[in-house]
Amino acid sequence: MDFDYRGKTVILRLDINCPVDADTGKLRNTNRIDKSVGTLVWLLRQGAKIAIIAHQGDSQDYKGLIPMAQHAQRLSELAGCTVDYIDDVCGPAAQAAVKSLNPGQAVLLGNLRYLAEEISAFEFALKVSPGEYLNCYLVRSLAPLADAYVNDAFSAAHRNSPSQVAFQELLPAAAGELLFSEVDALSHVLETPAQPAVYLLGGNRISDAYGMMGEVLSRSAAQTILTCGVTGLVMMQAKGVRLGANAEKYILDRGYDSFLPQSLELLEKYGDYIHLPLDVAYEKDGARHEIAVGDLPLDADLLDIGEQTIAAYEEKIVKAGTVFVNGPPGVYENPLFERGSRALFTAIQNAPGYTVIGGGDSVSCAASFIDMSKIGHVCTAGGAMVQYLSGKTMPLLAAMEKAYAKNSKG
Repeated sequence: MDFDYRGKTVILRLDINCPVDADTGKLRNTNRIDKSVGTLVWLLRQGAKIAIIAHQGDSQDYKGLIPMAQHAQRLSELAGCTVDYIDDVCGPAAQAAVKSLNPGQAVLLGNLRYLAEEISAFEFALKVSPGEYLNCYLVRSLAPLADAYVNDAFSAAHRNSPSQVAFQELLPAAAGELLFSEVDALSHVLETPAQPAVYLLGGNRISDAYGMMGEVLSRSAAQTILTCGVTGLVMMQAKGVRLGANAEKYILDRGYDSFLPQSLELLEKYGDYIHLPLDVAYEKDGARHEIAVGDLPLDADLLDIGEQTIAAYEEKIVKAGTVFVNGPPGVYENPLFERGSRALFTAIQNAPGYTVIGGGDSVSCAASFIDMSKIGHVCTAGGAMVQYLSGKTMPLLAAMEKAYAKNSKG
């Protein structure tokens, strides 16, 4: 961040979007806030006047679309100084708050998702370029008040929104330390992983797994894919395994059967590198039971991997030079089906190789069972991480690279 920030007004874009308890409205986990405070503290020490912009929730998650006073309180606790909050995004009250800042002060402005131009539906429906975003309300209101723009929101790097890609068109722009660390960790995993590189892919957001598998296998970034969760079930079904009525209905009802052709293609091309569960766990009479895949089908929900699979996967993990995880192995919230998650995350914690855990559910799961400080890198991102490892263009990174090129010429 090679810029003299003393006395300058800085727009600081953070991603401090947190899971919210639907009943109480309280933040359930502040991991992203905790990870974001470093750049804020650094800028405060430089004597900058900081206007923080960030989002919480979305139109697709209305219960999480709340004011951000709790976020400001947590930032204040971590920064050791008051971070004010005003429940106005960029209107007259927000503008007045920014203008009144003194060096070494910060204010968190209102939830960006209060603006139509910042919600997912706007982005998906209208393919707007960064230059066209200069006419939007957010940029027209805040850019004239600022001397620089700093982005530390890698976890929203896949979003083509004005707060992520437009300010770079007008202001000197720099990346924060969290953005740098996220890109550094993921580029290491994708481009120069210590081999053998093992990917553990589970959970129920299987589009994430299928977004990555082909890319990392074709680049030899992964030598071993350990499938579990719904990804493992879909892969098993693609290979011709009859799972049973319950599991097959679950896959069909959620449209996961659309991944069967891709599964078959991956298995035909990379079958030696993709490992499927050997056994699975289910509930009967209130107790955990396990069944070998060869003994399926079974008319029960298949909710975890079994002991044979755990042992086989542990053996791969402890010999890995790199371990990347996205998605828990089973329904870890249920004590009957936490066994796979607890065992494999413990193995990952103790593995000698470089370890990376990403995705909100993966992080929450791992934090339930292990000491997260023993993991090489805990990624704050979900969708952005997947898009990066899928080799796709990231709107934020493209905007920052353009700004860097422009600033270098200037």
